[in-house]
Amino acid sequence: MTERIRKPEWLKISIAANDRYTETKRIVDTHHLHTICGSGRCPNLGECWGKGTATFMIGGDICTRSCKFCNTRTGKPLPLDPGEPIRVAESIRLMRLRHAVVTSVDRDDLPDLGATHWARTIGEIKRLNPDTTLEVLVPDFQGRDELVDQIVGARPDIISHNMETVRRLTPLVRSAARYDTSLRVIARVARSGIRTKSGIMVGLGETGEEVEELMDDLLGAGCQVLTIGQYLQPSHLHYPVAAYIHPEQFARYREVGLAKGFAIVESAPLVRSSYHAEKHVR
Repeated sequence: MTERIRKPEWLKISIAANDRYTETKRIVDTHHLHTICGSGRCPNLGECWGKGTATFMIGGDICTRSCKFCNTRTGKPLPLDPGEPIRVAESIRLMRLRHAVVTSVDRDDLPDLGATHWARTIGEIKRLNPDTTLEVLVPDFQGRDELVDQIVGARPDIISHNMETVRRLTPLVRSAARYDTSLRVIARVARSGIRTKSGIMVGLGETGEEVEELMDDLLGAGCQVLTIGQYLQPSHLHYPVAAYIHPEQFARYREVGLAKGFAIVESAPLVRSSYHAEKHVR
């Protein structure tokens, strides 16, 4: 049995509820919404919900893939809920969000992999919230250009697709996604002129050289914004943490990324894809 590494002090957090947290939770619950904040056990849930922000997850809460780092349920999803796009849009309006983030589970069970549902959701959000900027964190759609183009055609302000980890570790932690497929998705979005973004986890066993190689690959694909955070093992059944990366190394990754040419690099232990996302649209 592999001995688990003790979590360092800089990763210990507390969730402090306030009135805004309570109101955000109420809206999420009463509108029967799914959030990656909860299903992904995000360490920033308390901070973000306390500010009235949440990352909505569409397409249900059951994913067709079983990535070894992810806490989202996997299995056979339920049919898509046709009322979900309008409920998400209305919730964003009720929360008075200036910037919204939407992601989804993978829906490899659907002929269009959920792309039409995605486009409808973006359309409803923009219709009911014309002054709200929008970031979408999308799956790879199996690299199918016509499906990626549906998301591009809906014109969110930012399209994000996470690489998750370096090339060598991709087959070990991502169940179906391919490193080069993800790069092609990012490159296709970048050619549309929409701001592109990606995120990775560290502490999975990667080297600094591999992280820099990934940065170069993303920049070559046209990616403009990069987030880097510490991988936290959701349970003993998930991929083990190889190392807890010191905050000083995260700071170095940020410096290297900016020097290489990213417009924005968020790099710290508790950074996640949507952390401080409102800053990335500018």
